[in-house]
Amino acid sequence: MTTRAPQDVVFDTVAELFSVLSTPIRLKIISELCNGEKNVTQLLAQIDTTQPNMSQHLSTLYRAGILGRRREGTQIFYWLESQRVATLCRAVTTQVAIEIDSDEPVDDSGRLLPRGART
Repeated sequence: MTTRAPQDVVFDTVAELFSVLSTPIRLKIISELCNGEKNVTQLLAQIDTTQPNMSQHLSTLYRAGILGRRREGTQIFYWLESQRVATLCRAVTTQVAIEIDSDEPVDDSGRLLPRGART
């Protein structure tokens, strides 16, 4: 049995985190919760999706340790458990927004074009 290098553990952990964050709706949920705790109804008012889909994504983020939750009557409230994730999401979304605002070339869906595809 070989011992894994500490850097391998770091890269594996980061890859797992990026995997959890790889869905736009999860990034929207995190963005909404940066402003404080919200229940599912409040999140649905801000994010265009169905209640079952929202619940599935909230559950994934909760299981990953990114969100905390509590029940109050029939409502479940969520909050960001990981400020590290909030900081990461803010940094990346801010940088992408700056690039989009600076007239970087984008495709029809608004995604930045890879550097090699830019003319």
